[in-house]
Amino acid sequence: MAAEKVETVIAGNYVEMEREETDSKSAESKLSQLFWHGGSVYDAWFSCASNQVAQVLLTLPYSFSQLGMLSGILFQLFYGLMGSWTAYLISVLYVEYRTRKEREKVDFRNHVIQWFEVLDGLLGKHWRNIGLFFNCTFLLFGSVIQLIACASNIYYINDNLDKRTWTYIFGACCATTVFIPSFHNYRIWSFLGLVMTTYTAWYLTIASFLHGQVEGVKHSGPTKMVLYFTGATNILYTFGGHAVTVEIMHAMWKPQKFKLIYLFATLYVLTLTLPSASAVYWAFGDMLLNHSNAFALLPRTGFRDIAVILMLIHQFITFGFACTPLYFVWEKFIGVHDIKSIYKRALARLPVVIPIWFLAIVFPFFGPINSTVGSLLVSFTVYIIPALAHMITFASTSARENAVERPPSFLGGWAGLYSMNIFVVGWVLVVGFGFGGWASMLNFIRQIDTFGLFTKCYQCPPHKA
Repeated sequence: MAAEKVETVIAGNYVEMEREETDSKSAESKLSQLFWHGGSVYDAWFSCASNQVAQVLLTLPYSFSQLGMLSGILFQLFYGLMGSWTAYLISVLYVEYRTRKEREKVDFRNHVIQWFEVLDGLLGKHWRNIGLFFNCTFLLFGSVIQLIACASNIYYINDNLDKRTWTYIFGACCATTVFIPSFHNYRIWSFLGLVMTTYTAWYLTIASFLHGQVEGVKHSGPTKMVLYFTGATNILYTFGGHAVTVEIMHAMWKPQKFKLIYLFATLYVLTLTLPSASAVYWAFGDMLLNHSNAFALLPRTGFRDIAVILMLIHQFITFGFACTPLYFVWEKFIGVHDIKSIYKRALARLPVVIPIWFLAIVFPFFGPINSTVGSLLVSFTVYIIPALAHMITFASTSARENAVERPPSFLGGWAGLYSMNIFVVGWVLVVGFGFGGWASMLNFIRQIDTFGLFTKCYQCPPHKA
């Protein structure tokens, strides 16, 4: 009964917030609301599915060449389920935090709750600082990766400019995301983003089968432990896109309904990643070891150009997804988060884009940077920290008895839940951060030694560099 009352309180607040916003608008803005203002379960699903797989779709065949076909498929299934589990834990902690605060009559109408605030409210300032560091650093490099991907992709349509110049151009384009207020306003973008990745995934699959296997194709992976764990951590990164879970939940009218949304989003994403990565690896085999972007090996056709353009647009959307939480943190830091003027907030957000732009030019290593970010940042941000935080939050008997969200019965209650969390922490700490960090850093350093920092055109043909 207590849990039901809490849910009513939360849902009531969101309904009230939505009514206030819609009542204040004239009838002519209804079309704008349809495309611009979303907070339903479907909006959250589109946001999760669209955000989870972007440029990484193009690097998964590269990971398969490092892992081999069987390991590539198994790691996708394994990390997909593990990512869904920790996204569920984050959602439980959000609802727990929000419920406690609303019992204290805290009003969140003009405030977007973020992950570090959830940790602060439930576990104190030390956890807040750890969460803030890992979350912001991951999202910063997540945004960097989107910029790098834009330059890498456009080069396959127009190679008159080098990739570094394209990075300058797309950095300016992506800076326009400062005008998107919050995740409420990604309704149409999330929908279109998923359409774009769906087209690209099936283009990669069909084009690879139509192309057939290259002459003398070899599928020798896995050959080296360094490559094996580098590929595995890229997949860890792929299914670690739930660093924005709290912000997506906060944009929902009834956030307590989020529980299984990420799992359903992951199941859909697997229908895109498994066929495309398998097909490209089947067609090109070990050639992918030196081509981290799948577009590089497929012949140029109108269909490929469409896929490239769609991925460029989607990377713009994903840049916004990764950067919006950083905008919120910066707004809170300088004291403008409560300002209603979109233009003032947009102006205040611009400094966030500058370091992202700079880092994309310094480290343009499309593919290897994913594994490095996955092992060093994603492992803690969305796997280890949520699992540890959940265990500590509900360590006491009273906390478990008064929990808003109880463990799923099929897990065997709290004992089963704690067993799952201990496994996640142990696995990701040893395999993801330990072996993955070692392998990805070696690979990353090799890229620096081979191409150098600030390289003008990463993995371009010699005559184009």
